[in-house]
Amino acid sequence: MDMQVKDLYPSRTGGEARWLPRVDPVVWGEADQPGDFALNQQQLDSFDENGFIILEGAVEDLVAPIQKELEAMKEQLLGREELVIEPDSKELRSIFQPHFFSEYIKKVARDPRLLDIARQLLGDDVYLHQSRVNVKPGMKGRSFPWHSDFETWHVEDGMPQMRAVTGWIMLTENDPFNGPLFLIPGSHKHYLSCAGTTPEDNYKQSLRKQEAGTPDLASLDWLIQEGGGLAGAFGKPGTLVFHECNIMHGSPDNLASYPRTNLFFVYNSIKNGCKAPFSGQKPRPAFLASRDTQPLEPLKEPLK
Repeated sequence: MDMQVKDLYPSRTGGEARWLPRVDPVVWGEADQPGDFALNQQQLDSFDENGFIILEGAVEDLVAPIQKELEAMKEQLLGREELVIEPDSKELRSIFQPHFFSEYIKKVARDPRLLDIARQLLGDDVYLHQSRVNVKPGMKGRSFPWHSDFETWHVEDGMPQMRAVTGWIMLTENDPFNGPLFLIPGSHKHYLSCAGTTPEDNYKQSLRKQEAGTPDLASLDWLIQEGGGLAGAFGKPGTLVFHECNIMHGSPDNLASYPRTNLFFVYNSIKNGCKAPFSGQKPRPAFLASRDTQPLEPLKEPLK
């Protein structure tokens, strides 16, 4: 590990779970940040307090073109690591780095309706740390356990600080029955240093079923009590959501007969590029954690 980089958020160091103070801001920018689609002060305050914001129907026009791109991609990526299947079936679970295989999706990541907000929340130019599509087919889409994304990105990728956000688009309706994302409001203000250690090449297992870096029952119960309960990210196709990198979240199995599919972009400040993983292991592949910190330039106007 790069000895010049201090580990502000040690986790999975072999001991028991413990709470560590958050030393980073939640919102790095201001309400008067440049950009036609930047959040207002009330929205920024809500994001700071809760750790997420849901913008109903903000990008409805992008849904059909994205879905068309993804259908072609499923055939294109057969046999590649970027395509991940469910742990107990041959159903598609995730597609990683879709912006690498689709010029249209690459433009979606630069659409000012997303990029203005990402740059505002992080107070900086940003790059894509990761992109992915999570697919939950009807009745066969399995859960994602409770976790903080930052804990994984810090330990396994070497992301130094909590200066990243995930902006994501609902490509199908997300309702209480088809495995939606659940969050613990306010949990982003507390950092859980998780018990245990990180297995070698953990991503090969964790992308299908995550175990390392997940909270124990007592820690999860404390977060729920402290944060004031649970919240669900529900909405129609084209709803745009941003959530903070350290918020505790997860999703259950899809119990409905219809799918739940979402496209995720992880925006990271160009000043927060990944160093050597704090686990001391080799970095995860580039399709999970980009080391290219070239800032994204916003499109001049929203995609049509």
